[in-house]
Amino acid sequence: MSATTAPTVTLNVTEPAATEIKKFMTSEEGLPETAGLRVRVVPGGCSGFQYSLNIEEDSRQGDFILDAHGVRLFVDMFSAQYLNGVEIDYVTGVMGSGFTFKNPNSTGSCGCGSSFTA
Repeated sequence: MSATTAPTVTLNVTEPAATEIKKFMTSEEGLPETAGLRVRVVPGGCSGFQYSLNIEEDSRQGDFILDAHGVRLFVDMFSAQYLNGVEIDYVTGVMGSGFTFKNPNSTGSCGCGSSFTA
């Protein structure tokens, strides 16, 4: 018999992104210790898939639970296949500020940068 290993997912969250996530979670009142940021890929956008970030009170069955700079992340099994190796950053520029995603699994993206093709 050979040993099987469970699939894993790696998400890279930069310090600036973790800082912004922590600020946002701190501003939400009444969040339990089990709360975290759900990072998902959902159908949509102009290229087929788009990223979704939501604060949730707890993980769900089957989730990957990751820790990045003290931020708990929840990733479902479907999204994990598209998010493995993704870097989440927070940038501030002339055109505004927000989260960005660098996805090594992406085969294409749209001009707005919020959706991708895999």
